[in-house]
Amino acid sequence: MSNLLQPLDVNAHLHTPYSFSAFEQLAEALDMAKKEGVSVVGINDFYSLDGYAEWSAGCEKRKLYPLFNIEFISLQSDDQAAGLRVNDPGNPGRTYLSGKGLAFPVKLSGKPAEELAAVRNESNAHVERMCGKLNELLAKMNAGFALNFAGIELELTKGSIRERHLAKALYLEVHKKFNGNTAEMATFFETIFDGKKLLSGVENRAAVENEIRGNLLKAGGAAFVPEEPKAFLPMDVVCKIILAAGGIPTYPFLADDAQGGFTDFEREVEKAAEMLKQRGIYSVEFIPTRNSMEVLEQYAEYLHNEGFVVTFGSEHNTPAMEPIMLADRGGKPLSQKLREIGYAGACVVAAHQEAVKSGKAGYVDAQGKADTAKRDEWIKKGDELIRKVVE
Repeated sequence: MSNLLQPLDVNAHLHTPYSFSAFEQLAEALDMAKKEGVSVVGINDFYSLDGYAEWSAGCEKRKLYPLFNIEFISLQSDDQAAGLRVNDPGNPGRTYLSGKGLAFPVKLSGKPAEELAAVRNESNAHVERMCGKLNELLAKMNAGFALNFAGIELELTKGSIRERHLAKALYLEVHKKFNGNTAEMATFFETIFDGKKLLSGVENRAAVENEIRGNLLKAGGAAFVPEEPKAFLPMDVVCKIILAAGGIPTYPFLADDAQGGFTDFEREVEKAAEMLKQRGIYSVEFIPTRNSMEVLEQYAEYLHNEGFVVTFGSEHNTPAMEPIMLADRGGKPLSQKLREIGYAGACVVAAHQEAVKSGKAGYVDAQGKADTAKRDEWIKKGDELIRKVVE
């Protein structure tokens, strides 16, 4: 990485209001990135390409380099049957996957476009079913109001509806009903939580929304609805959709949790790397705020040296607002080694998406084969593209 001794700062995984986000407006994310000195930013919404045009225009205005990404939740049936936890610690076989460096303007049609639309529609329908159960609960406790799903879709979303939108809508309705009276709001939440007191101050909206989600909408909660099997596409189908859209299938590592634990799949990075290669995945990413610096460096360096494209991001897909500039779980900024690895990964993605935009083969071709032998050339090409925009 000698040609990248001065890496630019990158955040390659940011959710926006086109799925669910800490940001009220997409521009807020880009303004924060500019202010904090982050030069390369990747939109990474669930099941949605809808924010790409706004992201592109906003980046151009601010001299930021845009990456165009997407996120899915897939299912690997073999892992599920084996009880193997992959990167969803509570659900064996369930596997989050990102696509990095998709073509923009968007190039997705035919069967892959239909499959993406179908899984997004099912995701929205699942949240609507939970909204129905939440309204049954509100009626039973004579709350005096109900959630309007169509209104939530119109006012709080840009088309993709997540369970977090329900939590946000409920908080806003309770705040409105009690005119912000914190004692009355706390009593209401204790009642709907079946006697369980709020752990957070009621004025801390982000924390209360997380409690609403945990107590009512997750497994065991009164408004929880299990997903239908059609809510999850098989991993190989998700990879095909990503490839059809011009992207690079990418595995998001959970890595170590706060107790130092790992999922079954990720416990040994060497075995995980080998399995990913067997599944045709040559790109990985980390959300550093989940991890210790030691594990980040160990895993990222090993995977980079094994030929993987490695990127880092913050998600921002909860109500909590955090910095765009990346740091580990303890708030320590990424080390120089990690900044170099992350920037190299972003350079490959930048060069890849520029190639597919022009109708050429990218770093990963349409069949999913990665040009690993020439990765340094892709890094150099991406570095030139990025610096031309941001400098």
